[in-house]
Amino acid sequence: MLFHYHLWTPFVEETERFYQKLGFRVTQRIGKQDGTFTSFDPPLDWDDFRHEKILFRIIEMKRGAINITFGYGKKVAFDHIGFWMTKAERLATLQRAETLGWTVQANERRTFIQTPYGFRIELQTHLDAIESRSGDQLLQLEIATPKSGLAAMLHQLLERPVPEITTSAAEQTRLVDVTFSGEHARHEQDPNGLEVRTTSRVQR
Repeated sequence: MLFHYHLWTPFVEETERFYQKLGFRVTQRIGKQDGTFTSFDPPLDWDDFRHEKILFRIIEMKRGAINITFGYGKKVAFDHIGFWMTKAERLATLQRAETLGWTVQANERRTFIQTPYGFRIELQTHLDAIESRSGDQLLQLEIATPKSGLAAMLHQLLERPVPEITTSAAEQTRLVDVTFSGEHARHEQDPNGLEVRTTSRVQR
Protein backbone atom coordinates (compact mmCIF):
# COMPACT_ATOMS: atom_id res chain seq x y z
CA MET A 1 0.00 0.00 0.00
CA LEU A 2 1.39 3.38 -1.02
CA PHE A 3 1.19 5.56 2.09
CA HIS A 4 4.01 8.09 2.26
CA TYR A 5 6.29 10.71 0.73
CA HIS A 6 9.09 12.90 2.08
CA LEU A 7 10.29 16.33 0.94
CA TRP A 8 13.07 18.73 1.88
CA THR A 9 11.91 22.33 1.91
CA PRO A 10 12.91 25.85 2.97
CA PHE A 11 9.19 26.43 3.69
CA VAL A 12 8.83 24.20 6.74
CA GLU A 13 6.23 26.15 8.71
CA GLU A 14 4.24 27.00 5.59
CA THR A 15 4.18 23.34 4.56
CA GLU A 16 2.92 22.27 7.97
CA ARG A 17 0.16 24.88 7.90
CA PHE A 18 -0.88 23.84 4.39
CA TYR A 19 -1.37 20.19 5.33
CA GLN A 20 -3.07 21.08 8.60
CA LYS A 21 -5.72 22.87 6.53
CA LEU A 22 -6.21 19.58 4.67
CA GLY A 23 -6.90 17.78 7.95
CA PHE A 24 -3.45 16.35 8.66
CA ARG A 25 -2.30 16.10 12.27
CA VAL A 26 1.27 16.78 13.40
CA THR A 27 2.58 13.69 15.20
CA GLN A 28 6.28 14.52 15.45
CA ARG A 29 8.73 17.41 15.12
CA ILE A 30 12.45 16.81 15.57
CA GLY A 31 14.91 19.64 15.06
CA LYS A 32 18.54 20.42 15.72
CA GLN A 33 19.02 23.20 18.25
CA ASP A 34 22.46 24.21 19.55
CA GLY A 35 23.94 21.09 18.02
CA THR A 36 21.48 18.70 19.68
CA PHE A 37 18.44 16.98 18.23
CA THR A 38 15.38 17.94 20.28
CA SER A 39 11.68 17.10 20.11
CA PHE A 40 9.17 19.91 19.51
CA ASP A 41 6.09 17.70 19.32
CA PRO A 42 2.54 18.95 19.96
CA PRO A 43 1.11 20.45 22.09
CA LEU A 44 3.98 22.80 21.21
CA ASP A 45 3.11 25.06 18.29
CA TRP A 46 5.17 27.41 16.13
CA ASP A 47 4.44 30.34 18.42
CA ASP A 48 6.51 28.49 21.06
CA PHE A 49 9.70 28.22 18.99
CA ARG A 50 9.38 30.15 15.72
CA HIS A 51 12.10 32.67 16.62
CA GLU A 52 14.60 30.10 17.86
CA LYS A 53 17.36 28.76 15.62
CA ILE A 54 16.06 25.27 14.85
CA LEU A 55 16.87 23.17 11.78
CA PHE A 56 14.00 20.71 11.51
CA ARG A 57 15.17 17.26 10.47
CA ILE A 58 11.67 15.84 10.29
CA ILE A 59 8.08 16.90 10.75
CA GLU A 60 5.61 14.05 10.50
CA MET A 61 1.92 14.48 9.70
CA LYS A 62 -0.79 11.83 9.41
CA ARG A 63 -4.34 11.54 8.12
CA GLY A 64 -6.01 8.15 7.85
CA ALA A 65 -3.63 5.85 5.96
CA ILE A 66 -1.47 8.75 4.72
CA ASN A 67 1.86 9.75 6.25
CA ILE A 68 3.75 12.84 5.05
CA THR A 69 7.16 13.94 6.32
CA PHE A 70 9.37 16.89 5.46
CA GLY A 71 12.44 18.62 6.83
CA TYR A 72 14.46 21.75 6.26
CA GLY A 73 16.47 22.07 3.06
CA LYS A 74 17.98 25.05 1.28
CA LYS A 75 15.84 24.20 -1.73
CA VAL A 76 12.81 22.02 -2.42
CA ALA A 77 13.85 18.42 -3.05
CA PHE A 78 12.02 15.10 -3.27
CA ASP A 79 13.61 12.37 -1.15
CA HIS A 80 11.49 9.22 -1.04
CA ILE A 81 8.14 7.47 -1.20
CA GLY A 82 6.93 4.72 1.11
CA PHE A 83 4.97 1.49 0.84
CA TRP A 84 3.39 -0.22 3.83
CA MET A 85 3.57 -4.03 3.59
CA THR A 86 3.71 -7.21 5.63
CA LYS A 87 7.01 -8.51 6.97
CA ALA A 88 6.94 -11.36 4.44
CA GLU A 89 6.36 -8.92 1.58
CA ARG A 90 9.24 -6.77 2.85
CA LEU A 91 11.67 -9.70 2.82
CA ALA A 92 10.64 -10.70 -0.70
CA THR A 93 10.98 -7.10 -1.92
CA LEU A 94 14.46 -6.82 -0.41
CA GLN A 95 15.54 -10.00 -2.19
CA ARG A 96 14.39 -8.56 -5.50
CA ALA A 97 16.16 -5.25 -4.77
CA GLU A 98 19.40 -7.11 -4.09
CA THR A 99 18.99 -9.07 -7.32
CA LEU A 100 18.70 -5.73 -9.13
CA GLY A 101 21.94 -4.62 -7.45
CA TRP A 102 20.37 -1.73 -5.53
CA THR A 103 21.66 -0.45 -2.21
CA VAL A 104 19.54 -1.36 0.82
CA GLN A 105 19.67 0.39 4.20
CA ALA A 106 17.69 -1.44 6.86
CA ASN A 107 17.03 -1.22 10.58
CA GLU A 108 14.24 -2.39 12.87
CA ARG A 109 12.15 0.69 12.23
CA ARG A 110 12.56 1.50 8.54
CA THR A 111 14.08 0.07 5.38
CA PHE A 112 15.22 2.14 2.41
CA ILE A 113 16.05 1.06 -1.12
CA GLN A 114 18.11 3.46 -3.24
CA THR A 115 16.80 3.46 -6.79
CA PRO A 116 18.73 4.64 -9.87
CA TYR A 117 15.98 7.20 -10.51
CA GLY A 118 17.05 9.85 -8.02
CA PHE A 119 14.83 8.91 -5.08
CA ARG A 120 14.53 6.22 -2.43
CA ILE A 121 11.76 3.77 -1.57
CA GLU A 122 10.86 3.13 2.06
CA LEU A 123 9.42 -0.22 3.09
CA GLN A 124 7.37 0.06 6.27
CA THR A 125 5.79 -2.76 8.30
CA HIS A 126 4.78 -0.93 11.50
CA LEU A 127 1.08 -0.08 11.79
CA ASP A 128 1.80 2.99 13.92
CA ALA A 129 3.22 4.68 10.79
CA ILE A 130 -0.39 5.46 9.91
CA GLU A 131 -3.53 6.38 11.84
CA SER A 132 -5.82 3.82 10.22
CA ARG A 133 -5.65 1.44 7.27
CA SER A 134 -9.34 2.12 6.60
CA GLY A 135 -8.99 5.91 6.58
CA ASP A 136 -8.14 8.29 3.74
CA GLN A 137 -5.65 6.86 1.25
CA LEU A 138 -2.74 8.15 -0.80
CA LEU A 139 -4.21 7.18 -4.15
CA GLN A 140 -1.61 8.31 -6.66
CA LEU A 141 1.75 10.04 -7.10
CA GLU A 142 3.33 11.43 -10.25
CA ILE A 143 7.12 11.32 -10.28
CA ALA A 144 9.12 13.13 -12.94
CA THR A 145 12.59 11.79 -13.68
CA PRO A 146 15.21 12.17 -16.44
CA LYS A 147 15.72 8.39 -16.58
CA SER A 148 13.15 6.23 -18.38
CA GLY A 149 11.84 2.87 -17.21
CA LEU A 150 10.53 3.75 -13.75
CA ALA A 151 7.17 2.01 -14.20
CA ALA A 152 8.83 -1.23 -15.30
CA MET A 153 11.29 -1.00 -12.40
CA LEU A 154 8.50 -0.64 -9.85
CA HIS A 155 6.67 -3.60 -11.40
CA GLN A 156 9.81 -5.70 -11.12
CA LEU A 157 10.59 -4.60 -7.57
CA LEU A 158 7.09 -5.10 -6.17
CA GLU A 159 6.22 -7.98 -8.49
CA ARG A 160 2.93 -6.37 -9.49
CA PRO A 161 1.71 -3.50 -11.66
CA VAL A 162 1.96 -0.20 -9.75
CA PRO A 163 -0.77 2.05 -11.23
CA GLU A 164 -0.66 4.31 -8.16
CA ILE A 165 2.67 5.68 -9.44
CA THR A 166 2.64 7.58 -12.73
CA THR A 167 5.75 8.90 -14.42
CA SER A 168 6.80 11.79 -16.63
CA ALA A 169 10.04 13.15 -18.05
CA ALA A 170 12.02 16.03 -16.53
CA GLU A 171 15.60 17.22 -16.27
CA GLN A 172 15.62 16.54 -12.52
CA THR A 173 13.76 14.03 -10.39
CA ARG A 174 10.85 15.64 -8.57
CA LEU A 175 7.43 14.90 -7.19
CA VAL A 176 4.85 16.56 -9.42
CA ASP A 177 1.36 15.60 -8.31
CA VAL A 178 -0.33 13.72 -5.45
CA THR A 179 -3.92 12.56 -5.04
CA PHE A 180 -5.63 11.67 -1.76
CA SER A 181 -9.07 10.37 -0.97
CA GLY A 182 -11.05 12.69 1.26
CA GLU A 183 -14.40 14.11 2.23
CA HIS A 184 -14.43 16.86 -0.39
CA ALA A 185 -12.87 17.15 -3.84
CA ARG A 186 -10.27 19.91 -4.06
CA HIS A 187 -7.10 20.90 -5.92
CA GLU A 188 -4.41 23.16 -4.50
CA GLN A 189 -0.67 23.70 -4.77
CA ASP A 190 1.44 23.27 -1.66
CA PRO A 191 4.25 25.74 -0.76
CA ASN A 192 6.75 23.52 -2.59
CA GLY A 193 4.99 23.65 -5.95
CA LEU A 194 3.44 20.20 -5.55
CA GLU A 195 -0.04 19.79 -7.02
CA VAL A 196 -2.22 18.30 -4.27
CA ARG A 197 -5.56 16.83 -5.27
CA THR A 198 -8.31 15.29 -3.17
CA THR A 199 -10.84 12.94 -4.74
CA SER A 200 -14.11 12.78 -2.83
CA ARG A 201 -14.71 9.39 -1.24
CA VAL A 202 -18.45 10.13 -1.25
CA GLN A 203 -20.14 8.69 -4.33
CA ARG A 204 -22.82 11.03 -5.67
